[in-house]
Amino acid sequence: MSIRNFAAAAALLGATVSAHAAITVFSDNFDADKTTNNATQFVHGWTVSNGTVDVDGTGFVHNEMPGHGHYVDLDGSTLRAGVLSNTFTAGAWGLYTLSFDIAGNQRNWGTDTVEVTFGSTHQTFKIGQSDPITTKTMTFMPTTTGVYNVSFHNLGGDNRGAFLHQVTITAVPETDTYAMMLAGLACVGLVARRRKRQDPPF
Repeated sequence: MSIRNFAAAAALLGATVSAHAAITVFSDNFDADKTTNNATQFVHGWTVSNGTVDVDGTGFVHNEMPGHGHYVDLDGSTLRAGVLSNTFTAGAWGLYTLSFDIAGNQRNWGTDTVEVTFGSTHQTFKIGQSDPITTKTMTFMPTTTGVYNVSFHNLGGDNRGAFLHQVTITAVPETDTYAMMLAGLACVGLVARRRKRQDPPF
């Protein structure tokens, strides 16, 4: 195959790959959960360990972000911020993306530090006290099929944490991942072959 023909094929393959939308593995905006201090029960399977979190928002005595439904105050009402965790099943070699909407504490209580774990990926976010809801993202590519963890931990313990609103996990279908890998390898192989043909003899 010529370089020109391969480029055309690669472009067609890229268009086919991009046409596949990511699959939603998990999504929760906490609207189904009851607003309460020190929440322990969540409709979508969240658990809280090593402290507490609150569910605030519409219908709650305090609602620092009106118009956004329910959201989790990641530092509950016991002066010990809990770890909010959930699990998801991931297939080997698929590319998984975590996106979450998070805002500052909105109570003039300083910057919050939030540690996020997504599979084997860990990241720390600094959330300013007046920061509006902003979408953050992380990616993770598992090497084996299994059940993995996603968690949020607001460091500190002052009863005024960052607000977590929407959490979504999506996956790029594995066939797309393999197709992109194969296209890249084929391209490298063709370029190397062309260079070899052009090299002058010794």
